[in-house]
Amino acid sequence: MTGQVTSLDPRTPVVVAVGQVEQREPDPAAALEPTALLAEAARAAQADSGSDRLLAAVDTVAVVRILSWRYRDPAALVAADLGISPTRTIETDDGGNYPQTLLNRMALEIQAGRADAVLIGGAEAWRTRTASRRDGLTLPWTAQGDDVHPTESVANAESLGHPGEWAREVMMPIEIYPLFENAHRAAEGWTVDEHRDRLATLWSGFSEVAATNPHAWIRQAFSPAEIREPSPSNRMVGFPYTKLMNANNAVEQAAAFVLCSVERARALGISRDRWVFPWSGTDAHEHWFVSHRWSLAEAPAIRLAGRAALELAGVGVDDLSHVDVYSCFPSAVQIAAKELGLGTDRPLTVTGGLSFAGGPWNDYVSHSIAAMVERLRDDAGSVGLVTANGGFLTKHAFGVYSTEPPAQPFRHRDLQAEVDALPRRELAETVDGPVTIETAVVMHDRDSTPQRAIVAALLPDGRRAWGNARDADAMKRIVTEETSGAPAHLGPTGDLQFA
Repeated sequence: MTGQVTSLDPRTPVVVAVGQVEQREPDPAAALEPTALLAEAARAAQADSGSDRLLAAVDTVAVVRILSWRYRDPAALVAADLGISPTRTIETDDGGNYPQTLLNRMALEIQAGRADAVLIGGAEAWRTRTASRRDGLTLPWTAQGDDVHPTESVANAESLGHPGEWAREVMMPIEIYPLFENAHRAAEGWTVDEHRDRLATLWSGFSEVAATNPHAWIRQAFSPAEIREPSPSNRMVGFPYTKLMNANNAVEQAAAFVLCSVERARALGISRDRWVFPWSGTDAHEHWFVSHRWSLAEAPAIRLAGRAALELAGVGVDDLSHVDVYSCFPSAVQIAAKELGLGTDRPLTVTGGLSFAGGPWNDYVSHSIAAMVERLRDDAGSVGLVTANGGFLTKHAFGVYSTEPPAQPFRHRDLQAEVDALPRRELAETVDGPVTIETAVVMHDRDSTPQRAIVAALLPDGRRAWGNARDADAMKRIVTEETSGAPAHLGPTGDLQFA
């Protein structure tokens, strides 16, 4: 653990303001559009800082990609709404990792003198957007011309899905994360029922945190039984995930935070008790396509990058008083916790997670950072860890924080070279022969009726292949017994039959 530093480098980055807002307007025509909602979160952040000059001092506005409306340069609209004139606007591509990735990047830029005060955040108004489409309404939200562009874009190099996965209809998070889940179950040696009980208990604990979070979308504590068992309001989606185990994207939420230099924070008169220091940050992604990962029960980029973040900060998992593990689905939490050495018997969220606190598409981590800052202020001197995930357990970012200054300047490391050197599998896009089942999930319709099974299988030569099964007996077997390791036959069109 670090000790108090008597003298701070004026270029030290520090989070000085956080703001979160929710919108529950029933009339789509009266609802704020996403950029206006984000501007409200920014105003809340300024109020949180105690300085009415904070937003005017912002030189960079960075917005995590908004999905509920198409904007060309959302940061410019936020700045205009706030009446400020930043020298730079940034927009990201898709990915839940980006709020933490942006913070890591901007902390380095503040250290280097390339920025002084940065506003980062995002917003979604998906519920309003969905209602307008359902009712045939045209929303009066801002349209920007094709000639409008942000100063900078932060984007993925390629699509998150492989064409060979798409060919077998393996493409959605609600399909892929339960595949990870069932692979994790097999690796741990749990029975199907024992596994379901564990998931329900874990997620019930997340709901209890959300029930105490004033910014949570669903402020209700659910019992393990209410989460585990399908019901008319909690249908089975991808076994063993009921609806309450999936990220809730039908929300109206915005979050913003301001990172600035210590020098700027002092000049703005922001009280020291508002400051939270990033100690370290790391970034890395798994082998890009799910098909190429060695094990679907593991996430080595989390292990390498997450543990490196702790090492750079000079702390271990036992030094962490507060943790927010990215929680789009239970598999993301359990796999990350295992890779980091965190027990699932300790609190792993400060918000309540994406199912209950809310999953505003790419921007959940702006909320988790805001909540972490508030938690650390209330527990001065403690240390917190935020983890971020984008894609299919693909892209990862980590941040370690405290109200105490770091013993050494903010440190960042990119672990990509180490991850890229790890073993990988090749994808067999067309197979006609024997395979061994690696993991499988049965997808259900809105009445909780089984529709099809998606299967990841391994060939004798170690390649991975994807298959589907629609036979009722095969689907029943997958949801009632362990099929990992079972022999099967995969046909050239992707049809899988148990041997």
